[in-house]
Amino acid sequence: MSTTPAPAPLLIACALGIEHLALRAGERGGAGGPVTVLRTGMGPRAAERSVTRVLTDPALAGAAVLATGFCAGLAPGMHPGDLVVAEETRDPRGSVPCVGTELLVKELVRTLPGRTVHTGPVTGSDHVVRGNERSDLLATGAIAVDMESAATLLSAVRAGERPVAAVRVVVDAPEHELVRIGTVRGGISAFRVLRSVLPAFFEWHRSLLLPRR
Repeated sequence: MSTTPAPAPLLIACALGIEHLALRAGERGGAGGPVTVLRTGMGPRAAERSVTRVLTDPALAGAAVLATGFCAGLAPGMHPGDLVVAEETRDPRGSVPCVGTELLVKELVRTLPGRTVHTGPVTGSDHVVRGNERSDLLATGAIAVDMESAATLLSAVRAGERPVAAVRVVVDAPEHELVRIGTVRGGISAFRVLRSVLPAFFEWHRSLLLPRR
């Protein structure tokens, strides 16, 4: 008598309490398998430690890993509340290609009509990026920067072969830096978007479980 294998789990990693709150507020079920929402703490080292630790749990063997939360947009014309789907994540230790970018874009557009979705490389930093450093990172080809995505995905693939992705919500951008007036409004917009992204993540996860033709 054969048994159907359990569906692969999904690990969604974010750094901050406010990001975790947004994701938990938006959770409705509907993923292809069990879902864990992990708050890693802020910064690449915290992300690396947390992700490496939880992936030693046998229940998360082979889990797909998706890094999410807020980011700083690097390209002119970006606005708070815009979405960024990483084609790859980068940090000084290397780059990690993302899986299912086109599907994530499609599902985010469907789930959040009217929201702008950007795709491209997302780079990692160990500090908040402002001013000229933002334009220097843009010159490398990156379209957004955050402190955890690159470390999260690198730790995930080092723990074993698995699909990975990163989706971030722009909370500040070249014309809308955090130190400027309007930060609160931008933060509220980004929070509302992050609260609404889970259906797209679940569709991405379900697609990974479908037989390949």
